[in-house]
Amino acid sequence: MNLSTLTAEYTLFAPELVLALGAMALLMLGVFMKEQEKAASLVASLAAGLLVIAGMVAAFIVPTDGGQAFSGAFIFDPLALFSKVTIFAAAAVAILFAVPYLKAERLSRFEYFILITLAALGMSMMVSANDLISMYMGVELQSLALYVLAAFNRDSLRASEAGLKYFVLGALSSGLLLYGASLVYGFTGATGFDQIAIAASSGDVSVGLLFGLVFIICGLAFKVSAAPFHMWTPDVYEGSPTPVTAFFATAPKFAAIVLLARILYEPFGGMVDQWQQVMTAIAILSMAVGAFGALTQSNIKRLMAYSSIGNMGYAIVAITAATETGLWALLAFMILYMVGVVAAFGVILSMRTNEGMVEQIDDLAGLAQSRPGLAWTMTGAMFSIGGLPFLVGFFGKLFILFAALEAGLVFLPVALVLFSVVSAAYYLRIVRVIWFSDPVVSFVSPPAMTGSITNIAGIATLALLFIVPGLYLLAQMAGFGAG
Repeated sequence: MNLSTLTAEYTLFAPELVLALGAMALLMLGVFMKEQEKAASLVASLAAGLLVIAGMVAAFIVPTDGGQAFSGAFIFDPLALFSKVTIFAAAAVAILFAVPYLKAERLSRFEYFILITLAALGMSMMVSANDLISMYMGVELQSLALYVLAAFNRDSLRASEAGLKYFVLGALSSGLLLYGASLVYGFTGATGFDQIAIAASSGDVSVGLLFGLVFIICGLAFKVSAAPFHMWTPDVYEGSPTPVTAFFATAPKFAAIVLLARILYEPFGGMVDQWQQVMTAIAILSMAVGAFGALTQSNIKRLMAYSSIGNMGYAIVAITAATETGLWALLAFMILYMVGVVAAFGVILSMRTNEGMVEQIDDLAGLAQSRPGLAWTMTGAMFSIGGLPFLVGFFGKLFILFAALEAGLVFLPVALVLFSVVSAAYYLRIVRVIWFSDPVVSFVSPPAMTGSITNIAGIATLALLFIVPGLYLLAQMAGFGAG
């Protein structure tokens, strides 16, 4: 391999290099600084800046025509670019959310922000994976960081339990993923997506290859908390520190759903008739669990867990369409969903009294009287995530409906609408508590950073004239046309 080829390959890998080298430098910086709180504050600022730099490198330094690197194991294309920028932005927001929370809870340690950076590095590798081995490396790098984050509050029994459950069930999902990859390799003789695509399109697909694909789907379904692989989600969402839960609900979900779409569309694009049935079942089951599971919840974080399960079902409907329109709808839906999630978790992070954090839905009672700004933000977030007209989340579901109908999958849009109506009950319940109940507790003023991000996200759920057309144009520019 000559120098020019090596340079070209490492240019495609530049965002990952920035994060990897930067994370190692921040680790050394944090270790050698004596005062832990100052180290955490400095590393947090630098980590957020590092993620911004990585996003700018992906957008402006890496060649726009992209390409493949490391013998085809790594790919940089419009899908990877769009996904990386989104992941880095979501990770940076997660860091900004965490700083005041960790300080208030006396958990300020610089390792937290390095783990966020390493998780973002793993996610970046996931969305650029073009080989089963690079896919597994990205998934495991992300997962190992997330396991530690879930149990970051070592003094909390709930957090320790959440981390242990996530680790044990995550190890199971990794085993499924690796076993599926080994079956695919065994029956195709290749690990590269391009070579697998040739075997999958041959017209004579072996049963072993089909089983391998099913195991890979099961492993990735766990990562997006799609039913019936959702069992970890409510407990981990509830037990993890709240900014960790907010992070789990955004960037990792986005990275895993994009990886799932890439695998199904590219190496297994010739087996649509086979995997479409599996994905249909997972989509319907996820929507059902998300719609009915949240109806009896009293903890706001557990409710958001079931909400995420349902919304991943909606996202899988877009993948099941198996069209370019479906891919575009998936990306648009996930961006708009994450806007609502950031707004909702901004309010949840603001649920602090003089005695500490509270998490019960009833604690939001009378929020419209005590904190009208937070009340409006939470109302917009719930209506947007629930898909009520005419907030941004409504358009995300509308794009998915269009994609599914275009693909001739009439029963999936019908199921989506029905389960959306059921799920609207618990979103409206939160709004009712906020606006029509008497105050139970009094929240202290949220930190300036948390309040600012929450307000921006809340406004974004309403800014239809700017957000939806802007996303459409951005997706078109990235190469995901709806036509």
